[in-house]
Amino acid sequence: MYLGADRVKTTKVQTLKAEFEMLNMSESKTVNDFSAKIGNIVSNIRALGETIEEYYIVKKVLCTVPSKFLQLASPIEQLSDVNTMTFEEVVGRLTEHEIRIKIHQESDEKKLLPTHEEWEELARKHNQADSKSKQRNNNNNHGGKG
Repeated sequence: MYLGADRVKTTKVQTLKAEFEMLNMSESKTVNDFSAKIGNIVSNIRALGETIEEYYIVKKVLCTVPSKFLQLASPIEQLSDVNTMTFEEVVGRLTEHEIRIKIHQESDEKKLLPTHEEWEELARKHNQADSKSKQRNNNNNHGGKG
């Protein structure tokens, strides 16, 4: 019976390691989503008694980030000691970068031109204001003569 349980454990570990290897962070995922997924797999592997080194997890994260994180991932790999960096540290750095990206995107969105519908609304308000102004001018001009 012990042999069967050991085989099941080995199979689960292999499956989890394969899942870990196949992980990639898509452009639409947040750092927190991706790190939670990695963290969950790593926890399950470790719970089954297998070791997975911290540097290996850090390298996996840095190698699988989407292009919007490459300008940060490359310097981390080149300038930091990835072998001593923790998973939490690399996730923290990526999260900070993600927040900066989001702030800049929101700022850029505020600078965008209005949509077609917004332009029409602005034009309608402008035309209404012009009409009221013309009516006041006509009333003032007719009132002053009479």
